[in-house]
Amino acid sequence: MMNHLFGIFIIAGIIFSLLTGNIEAINNEIIAAPRQILDLFLSMFPFMILWSGIMNIAKEAGVLEKMTHWMRPLFRILFPELKEDDEALGYIASNITINMLGIHNASTPFGLKAMKCLQEKNPNKTTATRSMITFLVLNTGGVTLLATDIIAVRSMYQSPNPALILVTTITATLISNVFGLIMDRLFYERSKRRESSANQ
Repeated sequence: MMNHLFGIFIIAGIIFSLLTGNIEAINNEIIAAPRQILDLFLSMFPFMILWSGIMNIAKEAGVLEKMTHWMRPLFRILFPELKEDDEALGYIASNITINMLGIHNASTPFGLKAMKCLQEKNPNKTTATRSMITFLVLNTGGVTLLATDIIAVRSMYQSPNPALILVTTITATLISNVFGLIMDRLFYERSKRRESSANQ
């Protein structure tokens, strides 16, 4: 889907440049884009390695496990149908905890394992369970307190204060996730009412 979307954007941009007679802009972007991508990669790569290393140290030292343990009561509220010792709940807590620290690439394996565990216990394999939908809402909302990837990009473009984005990031995270969870709850209650009406 995303490939098609970006393809449409590229084609639309080329057509617009041709219609406005600004073909030179296309040539300039084709020449400049690879260099910009390489600069972005070289700028972010050491930053991501550093934080991934810090996360591995935190994991080995038990810090990540303690953070996950502290957050389990919250996740028990968000995922009431999961038992406290459920393996999926541990993966969910780890995924969200790492996402909060802005290491999104490192959180992906935990997210995939969580979804796999939830799907294994799903009685209807063609329909997502409530826990799966809630977990997807949290990931889509982007639970981020320390946006290390955005800070790295801002540093690359020589921002005088790369970490200034943190207040905006935390605010956006709170708004998107609170709204997302409210909508998730409303749609869940709506589906329950429909099911009970259909069974009567």
